[in-house]
Amino acid sequence: MKTVKISLNSIDKVKSFVNDITKFDYDFDLVSGRYVIDAKSIMGIFSLDLSNTIDLNIHSETEIDTILEALKPYIVG
Repeated sequence: MKTVKISLNSIDKVKSFVNDITKFDYDFDLVSGRYVIDAKSIMGIFSLDLSNTIDLNIHSETEIDTILEALKPYIVG
């Protein structure tokens, strides 16, 4: 598993993030405080506080570089 910080501070960014992440057959979790939601759930994402960065847990040991490249527009720091 790999964890990166992402920013989803606009509605368009959330839509494109979900479109990009659903291309992969792995599990992804978004962690904000004590909440953990499925990163492929657009409704779940909108239930989070999107004004701060969010931790994205990538549950894959393979294709990490490919996933990170696809998610580059959202990754911060």
